[in-house]
Amino acid sequence: MDQLRAIKVFVRVIDEGSFAAAARALDLAPAVVTRLVAELEEHLGTRLLNRTTRRLSLTEIGEAYLERARRILADVDEAAALAASATQEVRGLLRVLCPPAIAVHQLAKRLPGFHREFPAVTLEITSPGPVDTVDDSYDLTIFLTREVPDGEFIARRLARSEFILCAAPDYLDRRGRPQHPHELKQHDALVPPTAAMMRGLTLQRGDGSEEITLPMSPHRATLATTHMDTNYAAALHGLGIAGLPSFMVEDALLEQALERVLPQWRMFGTTLWAGMPTRKYVPARTRVFLDFLLEVFGGEDKDPWLVAAGCATCP
Repeated sequence: MDQLRAIKVFVRVIDEGSFAAAARALDLAPAVVTRLVAELEEHLGTRLLNRTTRRLSLTEIGEAYLERARRILADVDEAAALAASATQEVRGLLRVLCPPAIAVHQLAKRLPGFHREFPAVTLEITSPGPVDTVDDSYDLTIFLTREVPDGEFIARRLARSEFILCAAPDYLDRRGRPQHPHELKQHDALVPPTAAMMRGLTLQRGDGSEEITLPMSPHRATLATTHMDTNYAAALHGLGIAGLPSFMVEDALLEQALERVLPQWRMFGTTLWAGMPTRKYVPARTRVFLDFLLEVFGGEDKDPWLVAAGCATCP
């Protein structure tokens, strides 16, 4: 028996004054209304209503039960309203998982704008390291992949980011500006010691007419680290040429603290995504933050950071 449904029907019978009127109000068959009240009485082990051919009346226990039943239904309605408000009101704690480089170089400078619009939302950002899929422990996950993500979650593209070669202008003034990938062998390299890099650095001309793979080794590099911000800082201080994502170096390019090397050549790209475990019962704070991210990053399969910095890959 659905006890809550039976309680609602019992209260409606009293309010309407008859089983037939309650059935019409609830859009139920009269037999269903009669059965539900009877099942409730059987469940409770007592009679709630005195039935005659002319009228209904409450028993003594029925009167006491009706009072409690109204409280129960009011509490249920209040709980439902509270749950609904959580998905409608823009307030509360929003837990976000995000790669450190995105948090530092993109989110931090944009959060004041979000806070001005939604001051009642508290953001809790966790950035333990690389993130490449949705984590259902968080309301929203910002992650990077080179492939279209696959899984039982909802993902929206925020933007595409190219990895580019860049160095400090003073380093390039001292060591020269490479005009062809083969000239990179004469420069100091700042590389991540990853399996992909050990297979070599592949560069493709922007128009697709030429592709070159250069052998790489962390033992020959000036700096080998998987920590992108260390490579970024070292490049800023003139240690060598680094391969970094455009979303990380946008400001440095605009400020001319870094200069793009071989802009007519592509390395590879990655896509920035925002994902949620499900689209059901998504709180308003999650929805507005996702909309905010889509607005500031564009939501398209193109690189907004290289375009903004004026150094998109040349064909």
